[in-house]
Amino acid sequence: MFRFNRMAMAMSLVFPTLAVAQTNSPQSSNQPSASQSIGSESAPQQLPPVVVTANPLGSSLFDLVPPVSVMEGQGLTFKKRSTLGETLSDLPGMSSTYYGPNVSRPTIRGLDADRIRILQNGVGTLDASALSFDHAVSVDPMMVDRIEVVRGAAALLYGGSAVGGVVNVIDNRIPKDPVNGVNGTVEARVGGADHETGGGALVEAGNGKFTLHLDAYGRNTSDLEIRGPAVSERLRALAASGARGVPQELLDAKGRLPNSASKSHGGAVGGTVFWDRGSLGLSYSRFDANYGTVAEPTVKIDMKSNRFDLAGELHDLDGFLNSVNLKFGQTDYVHQELDAGVLGTTFKNKGYESRLEAIHRSVATPLGSIKGSFGLQLNNFNFSALGAEAFIPQINSDAKAVFLYEELPIGKWKFNVGGRVERTLVKSEGGGPIPFGDVNPRFGSPQTRSFTGASTGGGVLYSFTSGLALAVNLSATERAPTYAELFANGPHGATGAYEFGNPSFGLERSRSLDAALRMRSGANSGSVGVFYTKFSNFVTEFLTGNTRGADGEINPPDAGDGTSANTGEEILPEVAFRAVPAVFQGLEAQGRFRLSEKSGNLDLELRADYIKAYNQSTGDPLPRIAPMRMGGSLIYELNRFNTRLDVTRVWGQNRVAANELPTDGYTMVNAYAGYRFNSMSVNWEAFVRANNLLNVEARNHASFLKDIAPLPGRGVMVGLRASF
Repeated sequence: MFRFNRMAMAMSLVFPTLAVAQTNSPQSSNQPSASQSIGSESAPQQLPPVVVTANPLGSSLFDLVPPVSVMEGQGLTFKKRSTLGETLSDLPGMSSTYYGPNVSRPTIRGLDADRIRILQNGVGTLDASALSFDHAVSVDPMMVDRIEVVRGAAALLYGGSAVGGVVNVIDNRIPKDPVNGVNGTVEARVGGADHETGGGALVEAGNGKFTLHLDAYGRNTSDLEIRGPAVSERLRALAASGARGVPQELLDAKGRLPNSASKSHGGAVGGTVFWDRGSLGLSYSRFDANYGTVAEPTVKIDMKSNRFDLAGELHDLDGFLNSVNLKFGQTDYVHQELDAGVLGTTFKNKGYESRLEAIHRSVATPLGSIKGSFGLQLNNFNFSALGAEAFIPQINSDAKAVFLYEELPIGKWKFNVGGRVERTLVKSEGGGPIPFGDVNPRFGSPQTRSFTGASTGGGVLYSFTSGLALAVNLSATERAPTYAELFANGPHGATGAYEFGNPSFGLERSRSLDAALRMRSGANSGSVGVFYTKFSNFVTEFLTGNTRGADGEINPPDAGDGTSANTGEEILPEVAFRAVPAVFQGLEAQGRFRLSEKSGNLDLELRADYIKAYNQSTGDPLPRIAPMRMGGSLIYELNRFNTRLDVTRVWGQNRVAANELPTDGYTMVNAYAGYRFNSMSVNWEAFVRANNLLNVEARNHASFLKDIAPLPGRGVMVGLRASF
């Protein structure tokens, strides 16, 4: 039986960070093809990236109204980690949930879980990562070509669950362009603080009418090397006083993070047929991962995801419509939790998401020509949790939405407006079988909640000159509560608590504003922006002051070892989902500047962000809000050689919520060097990447496990990539 661990309770645009592009500088706008490398890595290109996630019409980064970041090329290679959250965590306004080195979901502007939409080629991943912090995202960054991040208001076209933003992971598993001949990439890498051995291969072949895509990868890691003890000094002091229980294995851990090893592998096969005015493609992909959960020293998770995707396009049409796009994804996801090899709980999520979008031609109006898109999105999935950690009943969720986006340029002005109406039904099956064959009374009778949410927004971009612009975005968003927020009732190991939902919750409503000034001049670019989001009823978890046995017994007597004297079940703090008025505000800034063009290019990147979030009624801070950060990078490129040195200062976080410990600041230093060469018609690149060169103790305040799972210690990784 599982023992539920309690310690887990414990200036907006972009400086092109790590070749992350917001402007159209040559260094930040490379857009490699799939043939160049796994993870789109090769010599810099001079093509400005066209962003599709924030604007269905497609637009260059500088001309977009909303705040967007793009990670690709050298920047993606430099930052690529084993999880999506850590890969993106240094972008301004972003952090990660960091549940150890194997599980990390992006957070944007202090928002996480269901308020951040994760897409794979424009379609939801349909895993269970938004439900719990110990559930991994079913995407491995190793096979990613490009990542687009849309912050704040611009994400409303993807629904209320994207109020914080959208992360769209783009690969070429359904080929987007015809290929004549054969090309591919093979990559191997070894090292790092987790002693990773990994690699992958990608091959594409075609005759101009049909393109076939094949890829496969694998990754093995050992327990993570860390600086000093796994448990922070503050938590060790609480454990010594008896205020919090911490497993002895973690208290004894030093230099290594117990139960943090992992194995993962996967691959895909896909193909696309092309004709004069369209294309149709299909792919199948598989993702397998087996990893330790860190917070529970004897628990491992075995996760599998099978996914089918379909994508079709008709373009250059006659009449009002210029093009029509269809995307469909179907996922069968299974996540099993094993305690000392014994199956404890099985999570399943099976469903589909489809999106049909039409782009219309310009329509003349008295103010000018307006163009845009409209469409329909459908989503349906069945979720179940069976076993010791079944704190949620079996669920069916069904959502149908229509959306509209329009854009109107008038001289130096560009206006856009968008809206989405979404109908959501969340059905609880109520009491179901528990491990002993009985009916679980905690979940009550079956019930269905329905919600109709409307999200609207608009923005304006004013170009003072060709290299200086101001962007302002406003939005009003309504989010339907998740099935966990509605129906949770039971012990949840990932948070170390006994959780209660509230079936009477209504729509969560928010209003957002962000404004940013951006510039570009040759190789120089930058931006500084501010944002403000106000929730009238922000749904989050609060301690009630009660305790529960894992069997549901309220305020049980303690036997002296953290278990109930009546039943022997572990005693957990009781937390309940409640809705409070909340404010999230902050700033994001970044820029890239050319220092020298003698004997190669020497550039300086700068970045900074700050987030403040609080309960508007009481003024109390909200939990897990990342502290202020500032950083800089020196990038040097000479012919086939490129290097970068990256320094980031993270301040301590002393503005903390109730029952949350402060976090000390730290300075992180990373470095990268790569060398490209050719041999026998093959393009090679050798690289070395060093992280945490000063071997500092660093803890991510946005993580539930910050006091037992520090960030990696010093690690050096080497790799070799060949593309043909």
